[in-house]
Amino acid sequence: MASITLGGNPAETVGSLPTVGSQAPDFSLVANDMSTKTLADYAGKNVILNIFPSVNTGVCAASARRFNEEASKLENTTVLCVSKDLPFAQQQFCAAEGIENVEMLSDFKTGAFGQDYGVTIKGGAFDALHSRAVVVADANGNVIYNEQVAEVGEEPDYAAALAAL
Repeated sequence: MASITLGGNPAETVGSLPTVGSQAPDFSLVANDMSTKTLADYAGKNVILNIFPSVNTGVCAASARRFNEEASKLENTTVLCVSKDLPFAQQQFCAAEGIENVEMLSDFKTGAFGQDYGVTIKGGAFDALHSRAVVVADANGNVIYNEQVAEVGEEPDYAAALAAL
């Protein structure tokens, strides 16, 4: 479990991020068209998992915008923005912001992604939402970078995540 803060208040996650060198855990997440996406759908591509509590918060929106901008420059790489937001809200955000280079995926149905990736927050104001984290997997599905952002209200280290590729 990871110790994090939310607005300076202590919180914890249910586990730890997948370790560098391990196989990225499979997932079953809901896309904006309500289809199901799994890690196998991205086989042969590098995958950046931009994980956050809700796209309707300033820092989460900023990370989606930043990775959207960076994704257009990356070869053989898909950026997945993962939260528990409903796909309708994710789609509305992307339409309003002109976000076209990342895929929004939702863990609203089961929460299994949050459990498997160790990012579900236990207790506090964001109980059961995802913490802010980034996991990068190479084209073979091996984790090559991870970052559990210590303060949920801060942005991830974009440069370090992108440098891992």
